[in-house]
Parts: sequence; structure tokens; C-alpha cells
Amino acid sequence: METKQYPVKGIGLSLKRTLMGPLTEHPSDQIDFFEVAPENWINIGGALGKQLRQFTDQYPFVCHGLSLSIGSPSPLDTDFVKRVKDFIKDHNILCYSEHLSYCSDDGHLYDLMPIPFTEEAVHYVASRIKQVQDILEQRIAMENVSYYAAPGQEMKEIEFINAVLEEADCDLLLDVNNIYVNSINHKYDAENFLKSLPGDRIAYMHIAGHFKEAEDLLVDTHGAPVIGTVWDLLDKAYEHFGVAPTLLERDFNIPPLAELLSEVDQISDAQNKQDFTTIDRTEKISAIHAP
Repeated sequence: METKQYPVKGIGLSLKRTLMGPLTEHPSDQIDFFEVAPENWINIGGALGKQLRQFTDQYPFVCHGLSLSIGSPSPLDTDFVKRVKDFIKDHNILCYSEHLSYCSDDGHLYDLMPIPFTEEAVHYVASRIKQVQDILEQRIAMENVSYYAAPGQEMKEIEFINAVLEEADCDLLLDVNNIYVNSINHKYDAENFLKSLPGDRIAYMHIAGHFKEAEDLLVDTHGAPVIGTVWDLLDKAYEHFGVAPTLLERDFNIPPLAELLSEVDQISDAQNKQDFTTIDRTEKISAIHAP
């Protein structure tokens, strides 16, 4: 059986500026790759630019964008895409991902807005993804996003995501926490949704924490530890799709590095547990079919 090839391997961490000092002083072999938002680093020089270069020279990197605004009614910002292309080349970025949402119209909205789940939107968004991929000369990955309203909905969220990925022929950044958050807010089964995604398109995975506003309202914040039910859903993802590269997101309320690394260790435990389960299952099957 052919093993799926991913752009990176192992366990990743969002690289925030507040973490660069501690990680420089105490490098961790628990982290296999880092992720940055290109918007936060394009045209940044001086000491910060040199510091980023030290990291991208030493570690594999992926980019997770914030402002591509793939579903925006405004024209695609091709100048921005070209700057991203230069950044990718300059720092040897191994994967570029973005949100399946939009964040601009006449100006920047400073939030991720839901794209209507319609057939028209599928064609519109897929054509824009193709345009980005043509400019970058590489495939990109789109992330399943958290959302809090579904204006003009004509199809289910899972149908919309799968249709966009298929028509655009792009990859998927599978965000486990977003599935869980949406399953509570929009009352669907998280595991069934997870298993309906196209595993062959997964580039890597995200896991993060969220804020509990109410029993039936969760807010995707990336500002808290990952909860047990989200860890359980990650286990289900590994069981169904196999172990994929997985990155811990933490965007604010960033704790000391040691605390973050304890969550990184939980990803490692989940991956190792699945690896051992797979080995055990393979050995049992071999024993059954042994002459």
C-alpha cells in the first residue's frame, strides 16, 4: 500500500514572536515544523527578519494565511499573492494554506466571514483558488473554518467544502477544533463530518483551544488549552485517515514554552498510540493469514 506523502511530517507549532526568544534559548526536539502567517512577516527586515531567517534555515516551515479572502466579492489581490509567492520561495515554505472564508470587501473586515453554502459560491471560490494556484505555481490547502451563521445556505457545510476542494483540485488543511466547534454550534455529529472529508487531500492538521460562551455556543479563539473531546476527535481522525502532520495553534494568552510543549507532547502521544495500534493490527492480520 502506497504511503501518503505530506509536505511536512510530525508535529508543528505556530511560531509567534513572543516564542522566538525562548525557542532560541531552549531549542526543542519535540517540534518538527513551524507555521507562520506570511502577512506578519512579508517585508519585515532588521533584527526580527534575521531572527525569522534563523528559524527557517533550521526548521521546515508552512504558511497559514490570514488575508487572501478567497470568498470576497472584491477582485483577488494578485499583487499580494505575488508577494506571498516571493516569501514562499525566499524561506523555502513547504505548504501554503488559507481559510475557506473571506475577510474583505471594500476594506478589511478583521474577521473571517462565512461564504454562503451555494453552488454559485462553489464555482466562484474554486475559480479564485485556481487563480491563486496558477500564480503561485503550486497547490494550496484550504482550511475548514469555524462559522457562526450560514447566510443563503443551499447545501450542507460538508457538501460545500468537498465540492470546492474537488472543483479547485486543491488540498485540505483539516482543523479538528473547527469541526468540534461547528458541531456544537450547528448541531451535527463531529465524527460523521470528519469521516466525510477527503483524506487523500489532507496536507496537514490543526488542533487548538476554544472559548465556551454557552452550552450551545463555542467560539474558536486559539487562546486556551485543547479540551479532551477535541483530543478524542484527533484520535478519530488518526484512526480514519492515518497519522498526519499536526500543528498546535495558540494565538493569544500564550503560556510559557514548557506549557505549550506539554500539549505538543499530547499530539506526540496520540500519534504514537495510533502507530502502535496500526502495528499491532498489522501483526494480528499477518498472524491470521500466516501459513
